[in-house]
Amino acid sequence: MATIDSDPEDAITKEEIAGTAFTPGDSAAGSVSQGTKRNAFAELMAPKIKVPREEPPRTLASTRGPTTRTFQDRDGLGAYTHDPAAFPASRVIYHTADFVVINDMWPKSTVHTLLLPRSPELSRQHPFDAFEDAGFLAAVQAETLKLKRLVAKELQRRYSRFSAQEREREAVLDGEREDGAELPPGRDWSHDLLVGVHAHPSMNDLHVHVLAPDMVSECMRHRKHYNSFNTPFLIDVADFPLAKDDPRRHPGKAEYLHRDLVCWRCGKDFGNKFKQLKEHLVEEFEQWKKE
Repeated sequence: MATIDSDPEDAITKEEIAGTAFTPGDSAAGSVSQGTKRNAFAELMAPKIKVPREEPPRTLASTRGPTTRTFQDRDGLGAYTHDPAAFPASRVIYHTADFVVINDMWPKSTVHTLLLPRSPELSRQHPFDAFEDAGFLAAVQAETLKLKRLVAKELQRRYSRFSAQEREREAVLDGEREDGAELPPGRDWSHDLLVGVHAHPSMNDLHVHVLAPDMVSECMRHRKHYNSFNTPFLIDVADFPLAKDDPRRHPGKAEYLHRDLVCWRCGKDFGNKFKQLKEHLVEEFEQWKKE
């Protein structure tokens, strides 16, 4: 098997790139679905396309080329855009002629989805280059908003029973408040969502992350996992096109992945104490659900 080129700016591990990393079991949260209640990891992925053993090493995300149809390592996401119907509903949420939406195989939060454009001309380009195309950028931004609404509905389905804002709304709807009581708007579950592309994508196919903010997952195992979503390393698609002098164009220089670990909710600085941060995030998640 070909070796995977090392890159210090990768936000995921070599094992995740190769598809050999730990995969959560059936009890793991993380799936969004349309018309199914199955867990994202209740089914295995469809069989991978076999490739010759002598295949040369995959290219880095920064040196993209035409798709190879091998769908291994850094080209792995191409399998979904090539034939989304080959995967179960627990993996592919929906697909159109222009986009495929999947549940991330290694989710970094309780809900973690990916939006994959299917443009043969632009989906293999770095986002900084692809989003220079105004029409393509507008289409991706519009589809991202659609996915945000879907993820927000999934969070509401899972956690609304814990939310004080939702209980206030339900009390009025159920007639538990006096007549004429103003109907509260309920909770905006899309407000805290993490949305965007990585400044240095580890995979060759352009993909937009839309995920819950909690960062509670068995797959959130490294400092770079956390910082890739909680520093400017994650760039909202709404921020594009970027100015030429935007510092986010140079993530290595800014060393986003090596910054201190700071809680996304309360702002507590954990320095490099990842284990303590993980434990703290579970507590914050429980409080966040209750808002």
